[in-house]
Amino acid sequence: MHIDIVPNRKAAPTILLRESDREGKKVRKRTLANLSSLPLAQIEAIRAVLRGEELRPVAQSFEITASRAQGHVQAVAWMMKRLGFASLIASRPAP
Repeated sequence: MHIDIVPNRKAAPTILLRESDREGKKVRKRTLANLSSLPLAQIEAIRAVLRGEELRPVAQSFEITASRAQGHVQAVAWMMKRLGFASLIASRPAP
C-alpha cells in the first residue's frame, strides 16, 4: 500500500491510497481511497503509519522542564469569590 500523488494540469493534484500487485509482467494498481479532500498533515500521518512508524499522543511528544506555581493565585481568587470581593472589585463592566 502506498500514497500516490497524481498531478493535474489546471487543478490540484489528486492524492490516492493505492495497492499494487504484479500479474505476470504487468503491475496492477488498485485505488483504495481518494484522499484529496484531506489536509496535508493527515496525509503525512497516513504515510507515517504506512511506513511503520509508531504514532503517539501529543502529550508524550513534549517534555515539561519547568512550570510556574499558580496555587497561590488560585487560593486568592477562591477567597475573593467566597468573601464577595469579586463583586466589589468588578462592580461595573470595563469600558
